[in-house]
Amino acid sequence: MDFTLSPAVEKLRRRIRDFVAEELLPAERDPTNWGDGENIRLDRLEVLRQKAKAEGLWAPQMPRERGGLGLDHVGMAACYEEAARSLFGPAAINCAPPDDGNMQLLNKVGTAKQKTRWLQPIIDGKVRSSFVMTEPMPGSGSDPSAMLTKATRRGKKWVVKGRKWFITGAGEAQHFILIARTSNDTRKGLSAFLFDADQKGWKVTRRIPIMGPEEHGGHCELEFDGLEITDENLLMKVGDGLKATQIRLGPARLTHCMRWLGMAKRALEECFAYVKERESFGMKLADHEGVQWLLGSAAMEIEIGRLLTMRAAWKLDQGDFARKEVSMAKVAVADVLHKSIDTSMQLLGARGYSRDTPLEWMYRYARQARLVDGASEVHKMVLARSLLAEGTEFWGWK
Repeated sequence: MDFTLSPAVEKLRRRIRDFVAEELLPAERDPTNWGDGENIRLDRLEVLRQKAKAEGLWAPQMPRERGGLGLDHVGMAACYEEAARSLFGPAAINCAPPDDGNMQLLNKVGTAKQKTRWLQPIIDGKVRSSFVMTEPMPGSGSDPSAMLTKATRRGKKWVVKGRKWFITGAGEAQHFILIARTSNDTRKGLSAFLFDADQKGWKVTRRIPIMGPEEHGGHCELEFDGLEITDENLLMKVGDGLKATQIRLGPARLTHCMRWLGMAKRALEECFAYVKERESFGMKLADHEGVQWLLGSAAMEIEIGRLLTMRAAWKLDQGDFARKEVSMAKVAVADVLHKSIDTSMQLLGARGYSRDTPLEWMYRYARQARLVDGASEVHKMVLARSLLAEGTEFWGWK
């Protein structure tokens, strides 16, 4: 593949970079902009979103006819990375999880009516959304086949009963995509449904406290006890729930990588001025061989992550599912995100451990990277299976 960005994407990337520098980084430094969950206050976010819309930076992943910028995955990789240089960046231009993945799924498989009803308000920034799949043990996690939440056909409606947890954004979401069991068929036993927060028969039982900062709406536990859903709000066909999950989660894992690479680069950036100026044992920190090894190693691994991410993005744009490429990127980028933050924190010493920099925020946030959208061990298992099935063709150039 050619790693040269098109002139249009390169221009957009630079505009996003300028917007981050001029609007978002100053907003980060203002303590009054921070709210619950250690994220930007929603009223302040709305101000930044209006500025992003005015600058033509809104919803880069969505079609132009729906108010987006129409980027393919390669363009997204370059622009998401740039936006995520700020902790507020993805939310400000409407490419933050879980809305990002939900929009992409609805845009790919929703009917025209479903796109009008459920997708467009998310694109416009009028509502937030959530993807409802993970369950408490012994229910489904990385293995959707263990799904216990059931949707039972009663007349012209589906009635849902069950429990879900660690549902990102559920505390603020209006539109939900729910995966539930509709039969015991091994491959076709799950179905995907759409429901609104105002419907009866379900509730948020608690917002689960977590180690790190949260996306807006937190990570919630939900209980379903008679939620009714009509056929018009069935996403795809009965039995296509696993397929819908795969369509959503593959690209969503990769967009995580795109954003994490921006954060990893920002983390290293935090220590640049300090190591160039700070003297220790008669020389600048940047002149110590040990410091150079730390910085060089982190920089190299970030670039490896970028190459893996861009290769997977390119394959997705060619119509490939890119399963093993996405898994490789997910594992590598999750690791380097932590390494980059840890390296910068170590070089900054006590200041890096303090809240004078965003590093401690990033450090707590980064720990989830090896868990969300499939633990690293699950992705390594996927890679091993591909290797054993394909042999040396695993490394083919197709």
